Amino acid sequence: MSGREMQFIEEAFADNWVVPLGPNVNGFEADLERFVNHRDGAEPLSKRVVALSAGTAAVHLALLACGVGPGDEVLVQSFTFCASSHPVTYLGATPVFVDSEKDTWNMDPALLREAIQDRIAKTGRKPKAIVPVYLYGMPAKIDEIMEVAREFDIPVVEDAAEGMGSRFDGQVCGTFGRYGVLSFNGNKMITTSGGGALICPDEAMWREIMFYATQAREAYPYYQHEKIGYNYRMSNICAGIGRGQMTVLDEHISHHKHVHAMYAELLKDVPGITLHDNPSPRYDSNFWLCNILLDSDLRIKGETDVYKDTVKGAVGGAAGVTHAATSAHTDVEPNRNVEALRVALDKANIESRPLWKPMHRQPVYASNPAYVNGVSDALFRRGLCLPAGPYVTDDDIHYIVDTIKASIEA
Repeated sequence: MSGREMQFIEEAFADNWVVPLGPNVNGFEADLERFVNHRDGAEPLSKRVVALSAGTAAVHLALLACGVGPGDEVLVQSFTFCASSHPVTYLGATPVFVDSEKDTWNMDPALLREAIQDRIAKTGRKPKAIVPVYLYGMPAKIDEIMEVAREFDIPVVEDAAEGMGSRFDGQVCGTFGRYGVLSFNGNKMITTSGGGALICPDEAMWREIMFYATQAREAYPYYQHEKIGYNYRMSNICAGIGRGQMTVLDEHISHHKHVHAMYAELLKDVPGITLHDNPSPRYDSNFWLCNILLDSDLRIKGETDVYKDTVKGAVGGAAGVTHAATSAHTDVEPNRNVEALRVALDKANIESRPLWKPMHRQPVYASNPAYVNGVSDALFRRGLCLPAGPYVTDDDIHYIVDTIKASIEA
């Protein structure tokens, strides 16, 4: 933590603003608005931002504002973390999963159109919202997704939790749809220790989101509640961290891009390993994480020994409690060479992770409608996330790549 974060935190304590409102919250929201509204070579946007306790809370409130309720359906990208889909269930609605395309690994616009048409044919109603995700910071084909959304008049909630600072055609991801979701969890591009934000289309919806985020209180001299609200506002202390982090956001984004460029250079001549990259100059990923795909015929030392024992606890550690695994296998899992490389990196004190397991493959969503093309399944089997954070040095990258190369069977 830098001196700037400490300055804002100390001011909050000195002024006794240790609550979920205050100067830091207001200042952080203003900083975020300046950032997200900037467009390269174009007039700025006029979006408003509400700072919240989590990115998941932002998804929840965005869906609520889109009118999602019991019995509704919401189209959600399958290749993502559960925070994109669970809030749909919170509202009594049904997530309908849409697979990815191969270029960005994000929601397939053609499959999205097919899913909408089929849901209308099957249910007689349109889905209430569309939730594409900027997986690992990579911009989606958001122009095509928005075209489909406009065709059927369905609001889009962009999950840009991993895409803070990523751009498509010079515009910040999270500002194309009706709402955009940001996350400041401890592992994101900037952090408030925990927290998130919702990008709103205008002042009126900003006020509506603020109303629901602060327990939905009516204007009386006592507590009067006519709608269900939530305690979702960000604390003034966390927002102080965020204000300090905003001063280094550009630096963090530049560093992640530098890390990706180094991986690209050092891995370019390694047969059987492909690094995921921007599909074209229109895409400007923040490279929150750098991801590799392993060819199925690439042999990694020790791969015959993987999946023999159940994992004790979550890979890489996790907050809270995880249930003990009853089997080393699930219905869909990373290939043996991918798991062997993860284990080899772990033994070298290098944390790596499999790609997200698609939501349509999660047992909790086994009965949900899903429109799949095999892309996310194939990526999950072949992919691994490599370290890319602000403390990853050039020497670290050389060490990581050397370890990868040493793990490949001659």
